[in-house]
Amino acid sequence: MRSVMALLTGLIILSATCADDKGDKKVPPVLNFKMKTLAGTEVDLSQYQGKPILIVNVASRCGYTPQYKGLQALHDKYAKEGLVVLGVPSNDFGKQEPGTSEEIAEFCDKNYGVKFDMLEKVVVKGPDKVPLYKYLTAKETDPKFAGEIKWNFTKFLISRDGAIVARFEPGVKPESEKLTRAIEAELSKK
Repeated sequence: MRSVMALLTGLIILSATCADDKGDKKVPPVLNFKMKTLAGTEVDLSQYQGKPILIVNVASRCGYTPQYKGLQALHDKYAKEGLVVLGVPSNDFGKQEPGTSEEIAEFCDKNYGVKFDMLEKVVVKGPDKVPLYKYLTAKETDPKFAGEIKWNFTKFLISRDGAIVARFEPGVKPESEKLTRAIEAELSKK
């Protein structure tokens, strides 16, 4: 009986250790995805755990493309405090992101000096959208801010604990008071 109890205890400890944990904290569902960077390197989104994150679907040939400048300014201003700006290229809206990963990276660097993290181009709407965007837009996982992405430069603000705390439509510029206040509020929470 004792060996069965020891075995069960060991299994419980092992399953707790093997669960989606990073350190002592459980990975929030919104960060429980793996994607690729523009360089093709796999990135586990759990690496951003404990930091406020601004996730933005971006495009190089859109009327909102100049928002890259504001996104970079947010990165420059708040990265030291923990903010992660995460660009997610998509060609879903008017085919405004037709380039390869290399072309997107070159465009962002040359035109806007982008230094914040950029992921590989993905689908963010419709039945083929990547799991991250399924999570961000589903009523079951995001009842407050759910709904299909309507256009490029839709922004989701994720809290340090992994909650989706705000959604900003494309017309809300990165430097807007509404967005910067929301970011500062999340940064102030330790």
